[in-house]
Amino acid sequence: MRRRARSPQGLPERPGHEGIGPARLQVQGGRLVDELDRRFGAGWKVRAGEVFSADGTVLDESTVLPAGSHVYLYRELPDEVVVPFDLPVLYRDDDIVVVDKPHFLATMPRGRHVTQTALVRLRRELDLPELAPAHRLDRLTAGVLLFTARRELRGRYQTMFARGDVQKTYLAHSDGTATVDLPVTLRSRIVKHRGRLQATEEPGEPNAETHVEALGAGVYRLTPRTGRTHQLRVHLASIGLPITGDPFYPSVIDVAPDDFSRPLRLLAQRLVFDDPVSGQRREFVSSRALG
Repeated sequence: MRRRARSPQGLPERPGHEGIGPARLQVQGGRLVDELDRRFGAGWKVRAGEVFSADGTVLDESTVLPAGSHVYLYRELPDEVVVPFDLPVLYRDDDIVVVDKPHFLATMPRGRHVTQTALVRLRRELDLPELAPAHRLDRLTAGVLLFTARRELRGRYQTMFARGDVQKTYLAHSDGTATVDLPVTLRSRIVKHRGRLQATEEPGEPNAETHVEALGAGVYRLTPRTGRTHQLRVHLASIGLPITGDPFYPSVIDVAPDDFSRPLRLLAQRLVFDDPVSGQRREFVSSRALG
């Protein structure tokens, strides 16, 4: 039902959805209950008083809206496998929260991962309803992850990451043999098509850059200058160094949702940046071992 949106002011929180924003739906116009029945079989939500306008007004069976209007509703939560790993807080102040994310925990709700995400866990545990990620880590990647604590600060921290103003260091393990001399800086165009598990390298202007260094014993230090989806996994696989435990690269392997036995050996080890609010130099280091 369209993308998840932040909760507008005045929208009541549905019990059991603490820390989870509502979905925002753009309507095609007409009688709302009929449209939700026709499109999603969800007219019952209108009849139950579970669909709202942006100001929190409950919409009912008499509601008629023009095309392009938005309504808000809480989607039904999927059954989820509990991710049985801790989410330690490395640092917290009034502006940011920095955590050491475990493997297998998604950064934020998407698809079948909703309550078992770093964002929802932290909103509930820390009682910070406006918490939002300043950047993302893949569900299978562990390590340092930064959140903003207040809505008005999101843009400043997210822009810092988008501009590449953050120094990011990763560690990875591979049993492969490099097909190029190391160290090397890899540049290519990486595209992640909707509905496909793998991202691919395609012809065109490079949009992804990663510096790769060998540290010995199959361990590599990765310094990305960009943040494309699956960038590090794609780049290492492209030079004969698929990351140990990767179920997507070079080939897709089916893994059961409750199988936590073989984590991806990729760790976001370190973040360094000049804080856009305080101006302080910040450095956060993961306490996790690469494994």
